[in-house]
Amino acid sequence: MSMFLFNRMKRGRVNIAAKCQSFSPTQSRAKKQKTGQGVFTLQSYAQDWGNLPHHIVLHIFQYLSLVDRARASSVCRRWNEVFHIPELWRCFEFELNQPATSYLRSTHPDLIQQIIKRHAQHLQYVSFKVDSCTESAEAACNILSQLVNCTIKTLGLISTARPSFMDVSQSHFVSALTVVFVNSKSLSSIKIDDTPVDDPSLKVLVANNSDTLKLLKMSSCPHVSPAGILCVADQCHGLRELALNYHLLSDELLLALSSEKHVHLEHLRIDVVSENPGQTQFHSIKKSSWDALIRHSPQVNIVMYFFLYEEEFEPFFCEETPVTHLYFGRAVSKDMLGRIGLNCPRLVELVVCANGLEPLDEELIRIAERCKSLTAIGLGECEVTCSGFMEFVKMCGGRLSQLSIMEEVLIPDNSYSMEQIHSEVSKHLGRIWFPDMMPTW
Repeated sequence: MSMFLFNRMKRGRVNIAAKCQSFSPTQSRAKKQKTGQGVFTLQSYAQDWGNLPHHIVLHIFQYLSLVDRARASSVCRRWNEVFHIPELWRCFEFELNQPATSYLRSTHPDLIQQIIKRHAQHLQYVSFKVDSCTESAEAACNILSQLVNCTIKTLGLISTARPSFMDVSQSHFVSALTVVFVNSKSLSSIKIDDTPVDDPSLKVLVANNSDTLKLLKMSSCPHVSPAGILCVADQCHGLRELALNYHLLSDELLLALSSEKHVHLEHLRIDVVSENPGQTQFHSIKKSSWDALIRHSPQVNIVMYFFLYEEEFEPFFCEETPVTHLYFGRAVSKDMLGRIGLNCPRLVELVVCANGLEPLDEELIRIAERCKSLTAIGLGECEVTCSGFMEFVKMCGGRLSQLSIMEEVLIPDNSYSMEQIHSEVSKHLGRIWFPDMMPTW
């Protein structure tokens, strides 16, 4: 229903009944429906849209954008009542952008104040989407600090560009976040990546939400220590999903997640990031700690994202590691890929951005031999001979649901030409397959 129609109804109601009089008597009778309580006609509703039942208006409102819903609420008193029904305010996303620097739409300040005044207690699933400006992140903190009567279950803080929450005063951010942690008492899912959250605020989270917390994503939070995240694992026994940076991972944390009191962990994401080559020292995790986690949670997905330089990979995969998904955003050495083939038997997915100029035939074949659960692989700038690639495909067979490699990195040899690769790989996969093509633009 268009806003044009809403505005016309507001100014004086659309007299659809008058238009209905142009029907013939036969047509008019056809529009009557007899019910147990009398005769109902289209004209009885058409004279005033405000007669529509609440549940119908509510259903319509759920398909409207927030702006259209707000405009529609001014049509009549009944629609305004529906506009404030709690069910419409359980899930809300605050969009906070600066018009001078962002083309994205922003939630109007007047509407924000109305939400805080009338619907804070109804909010349950809340996210804040901010642009790269510090002012937008500060506005999000100001809203958070006013949610004193909330019962939020899910909270997400999202920076659409660079992490603008990191530019906010840490005391301001922590104070605002603590308001939600203290007052909600039923938080089950929290996404606070790239924020200045710290250990004391996590203790407040645990003190008030330890029985309900199931998901915590807090990658790139430099003010949190291993002791801080260990406190969460020790007390939040219902935690099923956890995302964090590698510097927070410890043997103690894995053992805490493996305790008898703790539920089975379902998803563990670990970001291994280095900004300055040679400046970051990475520790090792004991095999016994990984083993304890797998014994306790045998179905857990362990996802690792690597953004390291080649010389920084030394501590990783020297022993068996139960990782299931591996993503490398920078070049990886042949030696490193060889270790993955030897020590990652649970591997399900492998994505390698680049390797170098030496073919990876032996490494791929070793991965196919040892990683029996592998179903997806993506190779960027990684050279492989056509024979080596075909051997890998034959060994993996139809279990490869995803196979991606650039045509430019396949090296033709005496056994296979580029023309043969397409048909041979398709035959072994059981479906039509083509290598990826390098974009020409």
